[in-house]
Amino acid sequence: MHTFDQAIRLQALGEHRFAGATSAAYANMVGPFGGITSAALLNATLQHPERQGDPIALTVNFAGPVADGDYEIEARPLRTNRSTQHWLLQMLQQGSVVASATVVLALRRETWSLHEAEAPRDMPPAGNLARATNHRLPEWTRRYDMRFVDGAPPESFDGQLQPHSASRLWVRDEPPRALDFAALASLCDSFFPRIFVRRRRFAPIGTVSLSTFFHADEALLREQGERHLAGCARALNFRNGYFDQSAEVWSDSGQLLASTHQMVYFRE
Repeated sequence: MHTFDQAIRLQALGEHRFAGATSAAYANMVGPFGGITSAALLNATLQHPERQGDPIALTVNFAGPVADGDYEIEARPLRTNRSTQHWLLQMLQQGSVVASATVVLALRRETWSLHEAEAPRDMPPAGNLARATNHRLPEWTRRYDMRFVDGAPPESFDGQLQPHSASRLWVRDEPPRALDFAALASLCDSFFPRIFVRRRRFAPIGTVSLSTFFHADEALLREQGERHLAGCARALNFRNGYFDQSAEVWSDSGQLLASTHQMVYFRE
């Protein structure tokens, strides 16, 4: 079993309840990597027998630190319409909610389609770029093969303010794994905190809310397979202890697979 699948593996406990455990392979500075928590919450919906459709939206609110160890997820469908299904999820440890989420599933149909966003331009092939080092970085970074075109995280925090926080890179699971919705949800949180890129100064940080919008269907994900994805990320604002960051994940053929936006707490 792939390391990712082990990390999001859930056991059904009964109606609407699942049991899981954090994985040391996806450890962050404190607790697990937020992307793997998002993927585990989404997986509860994907495995639920009442599931109808594929994900189009996922919002995860991190209510408190997720501790290493066991957790339970409660996943309940709130309403099922003709084309959409709405879910509410809670992750609990020792009886307390550490994260909550909403998921919207949809039954997609063939329609006129067009994306206005532009794929990252002038990106050399992934094979022409060196894999980023994860020396002194959290364990979860070893689970991704990242190859930066620009905007790589600083090798040292020298305090030199940069003109912007934008990054472009190729990224995929390590070892390679066929892309699916759970893996895409986790990949959408694999962009380093923008404050580190812009300010090049360490600060304690933590994601408060993370929203991901899935533009791809299963066929497009299968078509991508194990190949590198193109990613781009930037921040819009840093103010009063919080900053946001927006990101896009594209197939190597130029199809927008997902977009994401999150609000992050930081402390001086």
